[in-house]
Amino acid sequence: MGAGCGRGERLRGDPLKDAAFFDSVTRRALSAASLYFRLRRRRYQAGATKKEVDARRARFYRDVWAEAAAAVGGTVRELDGQLLEIRVGDTVMRARRNLTSLDDPLTVAMAEDKPLVYRLLEERGIPVPRYTVCAADDLQTAWAFVSSLGRPCVVKPAHASGAIGVTTAITARYDLARAMAYGGAFGRELLVEELVEGGVYRLLYFDGELLDAVLRSAPTVSGDGSASVEQLIAAENRRRMAGGIEACQSLVKIDQELRHTLRQRGYALHSIPPAGQEVRLKNAVNDNRREDNVSAAEAVCGEIVKMGAEAAAVVGVRLAGVDVITTDPGVPLGEAGGVVIEVNHAPGYYYHYYKREGRVPIATLVLERLVKAGA
Repeated sequence: MGAGCGRGERLRGDPLKDAAFFDSVTRRALSAASLYFRLRRRRYQAGATKKEVDARRARFYRDVWAEAAAAVGGTVRELDGQLLEIRVGDTVMRARRNLTSLDDPLTVAMAEDKPLVYRLLEERGIPVPRYTVCAADDLQTAWAFVSSLGRPCVVKPAHASGAIGVTTAITARYDLARAMAYGGAFGRELLVEELVEGGVYRLLYFDGELLDAVLRSAPTVSGDGSASVEQLIAAENRRRMAGGIEACQSLVKIDQELRHTLRQRGYALHSIPPAGQEVRLKNAVNDNRREDNVSAAEAVCGEIVKMGAEAAAVVGVRLAGVDVITTDPGVPLGEAGGVVIEVNHAPGYYYHYYKREGRVPIATLVLERLVKAGA
């Protein structure tokens, strides 16, 4: 009898080769899925509604810079499209929306490198989430980290901002794979970090001085007993479009983060919530509306304000939006288990101009301080 497998024996491959094969297939599948998400993103960006929202936001920034220049006796000149030059005496600054000439290119590059920022903050004793960095197709490394934490995680591109490519509250391997494919559409390196519970606070600094603090809440819709979640989102977006910039700066996007957040709460786009039931659409707060932004400067304790200023200084950003998550802004981050999750070099101004109450004219405050420093 020739060599072979007897009855009851099973064919077995080399475990190492099998693992390598599985890893190779997984990487190819994630890369293909990332391509799919990239194509979907391009179709969304080409839409007429998206272009109108972008144009509205551009007008908002032109208006606030014109207002700021007038307040300090300066002038605004449009150099090219949305690129503005603001002059006040000998002081000159250029701006394109919320991107300014205040910081040099190297500082901007540092601020956009999330793993580097986390490492620098850690070295200064500033609390950040536990995290790991991996390639967008390296599910093995990412899952080993998520498994070791034993708690929900967040997946985000390592070099992007504005909640682009972010998926939160990941616990299962399948959801992690989808989140990595989605994040991989925006960058080939991902940051996987623990999900820290608490409110999201934006602290805005200029040269270490706190200008404003805002508590930003996640977007929601309220059920009426007859409309599906998708219909409620469509109605909310129509309200936002009709309300102009005073209602919101963006629409609610149906993306991976929204679909996953709904699933985590037992909903889908076709679900019909009961009348009066509030449905949280995302954990990421960027698609919220004016009513979701609340003044918080008085609520944030001095220790957090000082730590936020130190975080901005560590990165070297002059006009910095420091994002903090904490369950209690009245005590230091270490006591409440809070963390710093980002130091933005081009923070959005909308949350400070349009919120539930009050208005802080960020552009005007920046120009006033530039002129004073020049004098």
